[in-house]
Amino acid sequence: MSQPEIPALPLPDLTTKGFALSRRGLAVGAAALILPNRLYAQVAGAPVDSAIVVDRARIDPIPIAIPAFAGGDGEAQRLGNDIAGVITNNLARSGLFRAIDPQAFIGQQTGDVPVFANWKGIGAQALVTGRVESQGGNKVRVEFRLWDVLPGQQIQGTAYSTESVNWRRIAHIISDVIYERLLGEKGYFDTRIVYVAGSGPRDRRVKRLAIMDQDGENNSFLTDGTWIAKTPRFHPSQDKVAFMSYQNNRPRVYMFDLDTKRQSVLGEFNGMTLSPRFAPDGNSVIMAQSTPGGNADIYTVDLASRRASRLTNSGSIDVSPCFSPDGTQIVFNSDRGGDQQLYVMNADGSGQKRISFGNGRYATPVWSPRGDLIAYTRLFQNTFAIGVMRPDGSGERILSESYYVEGPTFAPNGRVIMFWRETPARDNRGTGFSARLVSVDITGFNERQIPTPTDASEPSWGPLLT
Repeated sequence: MSQPEIPALPLPDLTTKGFALSRRGLAVGAAALILPNRLYAQVAGAPVDSAIVVDRARIDPIPIAIPAFAGGDGEAQRLGNDIAGVITNNLARSGLFRAIDPQAFIGQQTGDVPVFANWKGIGAQALVTGRVESQGGNKVRVEFRLWDVLPGQQIQGTAYSTESVNWRRIAHIISDVIYERLLGEKGYFDTRIVYVAGSGPRDRRVKRLAIMDQDGENNSFLTDGTWIAKTPRFHPSQDKVAFMSYQNNRPRVYMFDLDTKRQSVLGEFNGMTLSPRFAPDGNSVIMAQSTPGGNADIYTVDLASRRASRLTNSGSIDVSPCFSPDGTQIVFNSDRGGDQQLYVMNADGSGQKRISFGNGRYATPVWSPRGDLIAYTRLFQNTFAIGVMRPDGSGERILSESYYVEGPTFAPNGRVIMFWRETPARDNRGTGFSARLVSVDITGFNERQIPTPTDASEPSWGPLLT
């Protein structure tokens, strides 16, 4: 596929690089990646080669202007408006950007280079401009440029060619580029969430697997609800999900292929299998298996051979295992000390040690993709909380407390956590009950509810799409 070219701007020292993105038949051509050797500096008076500190952006969000992308015809104009809208919503929801109201914009973009005085006048520090061109046969070319308003320099310029139906994903990709160029860390917008969709009376809930974009769009159901589905978990690099199903009234771990829509049981075990997660390399699944005495142990299952290896044998309930991102350690929760607490062990099961020593019971641990934090659910004095601690148990802090919250999952950049929250029912019929997904920054600010068409629980945040 030939790569489109972005016309050169009258700016010095531009470099050009081509790359391709593909997934599920999506072919995206991107060209003219313009990477000046600097990152945007938010601090007034800072040198131009300074990088934004993300925590400072949390205190003082970056003011950014995102006018509608220009379009040659009616359809291109509509797509230009929609793409700019998705980018605006993505960045604003992160809590690290302040999108300037379009009503404050001065004049119209008439050439390739903005009139920077107009954008300085309304307080913009960063500016995004773009153009959408129809290429026939449902093909479009989407070009965007990211500008540093204060010195009047272009930070990034990229063009994408794809089918028009992929416009929303292009908006997410552009959002990730902007996020990374201005904050110095990877974005998380071009991602999906798999979760459990709940519907029907509370005592007869239908629980189906569902999947959506991280902003709640493009929601679809993966299972029909004939059997209860629980604890879905994304594969780190393939379109597969591990989950627990009560199919034929036998609680077992299954694999679901997102491309073929087929599911298969992950081996035959004597007891119930539950709480699966993939290893970081995607070659095995770690999970718990119940024992005849009512306890549970942790196993790994090699996906190629389906051979199982037992890691714990404590005579207690060991569940909810999760690998560290480098695959060398495992965090899990166990009642071996008398109540539910968090433990860490080596990948071969050795070196088991307790890491949670706060008040209350701890469960559902998950390791940050950065490796620096473990998120968990805590129950203390009839109140549930989502918190984080370092892998050695130090630095514990609570991010959100409620009547009932559970099941944290990290965004692939480790910056945001998603979990689910239930509200209490007002009567025995379940009136007033709801279960919703919520996201929060790892510092505890910017808590937001994620829109879903039904009740939602047990989210799993997928990797950045490729």
